[in-house]
Amino acid sequence: MIDLFAGCGGLEEGFLKSGKYEDIAAVEWLLPQVNTLRKRLKTKWKMEDAEERVMCFDIRREEELFSGWEDAGTAPKSEILPGGKKSRYKTGPYGSGKGLDYFVAQAGGIDIIIGGPPCQAYSVAGRVRDGNGMKDDYRNYLFEHYLSVVDRYQPKAFLFENVPGLLSAIPDGTPITDLIRAGFESIGYEIVDDLKTYAKIDASDYGVPQNRERIIILGVKKDRVKDPQALLREFYTEVLPRYKSPRKKSVGEAIGDLPALYPITDKPSPSGRISYTKAECRTTWHRARKHSLRDIEIYKMLAEDIETNRLEYADSKALSHLYEERVGAKSPIHRYHVLRKGEPGTTIISHLDRDGNRFIHYDSKQSRCITPREAARIQSFDDDFDFLGTQTDAYIMIGNAVPPKLAECVASAVWEILERPDFT
Repeated sequence: MIDLFAGCGGLEEGFLKSGKYEDIAAVEWLLPQVNTLRKRLKTKWKMEDAEERVMCFDIRREEELFSGWEDAGTAPKSEILPGGKKSRYKTGPYGSGKGLDYFVAQAGGIDIIIGGPPCQAYSVAGRVRDGNGMKDDYRNYLFEHYLSVVDRYQPKAFLFENVPGLLSAIPDGTPITDLIRAGFESIGYEIVDDLKTYAKIDASDYGVPQNRERIIILGVKKDRVKDPQALLREFYTEVLPRYKSPRKKSVGEAIGDLPALYPITDKPSPSGRISYTKAECRTTWHRARKHSLRDIEIYKMLAEDIETNRLEYADSKALSHLYEERVGAKSPIHRYHVLRKGEPGTTIISHLDRDGNRFIHYDSKQSRCITPREAARIQSFDDDFDFLGTQTDAYIMIGNAVPPKLAECVASAVWEILERPDFT
């Protein structure tokens, strides 16, 4: 397999854990994510050449992506965002300079390409926040470069993951799903005829302690199977559902055994923000971010409201009113949410790096948002999966990742399809 837009490796982790696939190469251009994936492949999967296999590179530079690039090993530069604004993130090129052709030739070809372009341009929330509805965002069309890689190496299949907002995204007057379907059909691949009916799945059905809807698009090479649509519908309705968990896993089951972290309210920092106790922990990143005293009081009150079953803030209007009253600003959506101990969590998002109000710990005594490690557990990452970079980097990587548990189920189901006698 080749992994495109690999991030920190959540999708790849699941495919490797299934025991059915061999990693050939991965492409990701953000440096913290690249460093994290390289370390994981080395330490967990014993890939000594991970520095070469994980290419820190801009997928839009297609010719060099395939054949290699000369500015290898140079210091990564800051990403330029839409509108010309410079990001804090460092991006490639950075690495050996070997292109995908080199790795594919070494492997003698590949069977599947996996990955999904960044979801910000497709997400409903992203379109609401952007003044032009994300219509000018270059990330709307990154799938075209994914398509180019598929076209070049002609694998048996591809696996494309993204947010449900993909189904309603219309950046230039044409639904993005129509563009994706037409693009892949033009190079000999077919996806299921009704994505809305078949391709939307919830990670909580597959052992992930989180309500997380995603679009999983499996594409197959049309000339390798007699009836592509029948096979694809069978994948979604019969094969993949066999990997569902017998019951849903709760937040409490996922994070309840991690040490408690309490606010130290008698020693505020010079900025007025409150630190939290530290606890010995067998894993990394279980440390609380600082909060203002105002936020700590709100978190405590909202968690107690649920613990005592008063439920005064059980509806969005009450939460919106509370935000307006305490913060002095109006918001079109309610800003607070306490994770329920006995239920799957809400969707972990990368925005958690800036705002934890929608990810409040259920224990009122802790009065805080969740730590990166708690977020990682809710995303189904193993405790030995480390995230390299700052705490902000860790939150973003975790929020953007495909839950490895879901990825493992999908990988096993896809393998069943690829191993079918009628799949040549």
